[in-house]
Amino acid sequence: MTGATQAAEINAFISTALKTVTDELLPPFERANGHTIRATYAPSGALIPRFDGGEPVDIFLTDSAAIDTLIKHGKVVAPRVDLARTGIGIAVRKGAPKPDVSTPEALKRALLAAKTVGHAAPSGGSITAAHIQAVFQRLGIASQVTPKVKLAAGGPNGRVSVLVSTGEAEIGLQQVSELMSNPGVEVIGMLPAELQQITIYSAGVTTSAREAEAAKALINALTAPSTAPIYKIKGLDPP
Repeated sequence: MTGATQAAEINAFISTALKTVTDELLPPFERANGHTIRATYAPSGALIPRFDGGEPVDIFLTDSAAIDTLIKHGKVVAPRVDLARTGIGIAVRKGAPKPDVSTPEALKRALLAAKTVGHAAPSGGSITAAHIQAVFQRLGIASQVTPKVKLAAGGPNGRVSVLVSTGEAEIGLQQVSELMSNPGVEVIGMLPAELQQITIYSAGVTTSAREAEAAKALINALTAPSTAPIYKIKGLDPP
C-alpha cells in the first residue's frame, strides 16, 4: 500500500449501536485516506436481508453472532475482528425521577410502577427485543408490562431513547451505547447481571467486496489502540 492508493467508495452496513463511535471515527479515516464511506445503519436483523437481496456491501460492522453466521455461509471472510462489547441499559427522561433498578426485585418494582415501558420492536430486527421480553417473563410480570409497552422501530430514526426523551415511554431498555447517544435521557443503570445480555460487536469484510483492501484498512483504523477511549465514552468496552 502506498500514498498513491486509489480512493475507494466503501459500502458499510453498520449496527445502530455503533453509530456514536463511527460518527467519530469514520470522518478522520475518510480524510486521511481519501476514501468515501456509504454507511447504512440498522439492526443486523434488518441489514442482512438487504445484503441477501443483492445490495452491495464491502464491510459489516454488527453483532458477532450475525458475523459468524455470514462467515459460516461464505459471505464474510474469516476470521471476524471484534470491536467492542456492550450490555442493555435502562433510561428515563432527563430530569425525571430515577427508580432503583439495581436488583431483579427493584427492576420488577420499577417496571410495574411505570405507566409506559419502551424497547425495540422484534419486527425491526432488534437483537435485544426477544431478550427484554424474556426478562419480563423471568420477572413474572409479562402480563402486566406487555400492555403498556411502546415499541421503537429500530435504526437511527427509531431509537428507544427517543420514546423516552419525548415522554412516550417513562422508562426504556436498550443497549446502553444507543441510550447514551441521546442527551435527552439519563441512563439509571444496567440490567442486573443475572438478567443481562452482553453483545459483542465485530467487523468483517464480505467475500463479494468490491473494495476489500479499503475495507481492511477501515477495520485497522477502528481497532487502533487510540480508539479505545472513544468506545468507552460511548458506552462500549473494547475487547
